[in-house]
Formats: sequence, C-alpha cells, structure tokens
Amino acid sequence: MLPSFVEKQSKSCWVKEAHTMAKLQITLVRSLIGRNEKQRATVESLGLRKIRQSVVLNDNPAIRGMVNHVSHLVKVEEV
Repeated sequence: MLPSFVEKQSKSCWVKEAHTMAKLQITLVRSLIGRNEKQRATVESLGLRKIRQSVVLNDNPAIRGMVNHVSHLVKVEEV
C-alpha cells in the first residue's frame, strides 16, 4: 500500500503533502446462488460475503474493473 502522504522536495526542504484518495463504498445487493465461479471469486476478492454487507475500498482501476465485472450484483457509492 502507498503511504497516506507524498514527500516532495521544495527549495531544499522536504514537505509532506496530504494525499487523499477517493473511496468507494461497495454493497452486495444480489445473491451469489447460481453465479459462475469467476463472479463468486470477484465478489469474494472485494471482501463481500453476505447480502447487504458493505466495504469501503480505495478507488483505483483494479477495483473499478472488479466492480464492472459484477455490476449486476453490487451497488457502488462514492464516499
């Protein structure tokens, strides 16, 4: 994981700047019964196990790709 700050050199002194990353709240809203193994594995890798369970994850292309793969099973909100 990346640190929550980024160090930059500014005129011979180091300055720590806050690095805020967007967050996504992902909620499982549909059952996994009858879904194929790839979809089940994707939902599990997002950290979801039960219906109406929510997780908050960093917004990055990998997470967006997983959410896109199971978009019919989850609800996504920006936090």
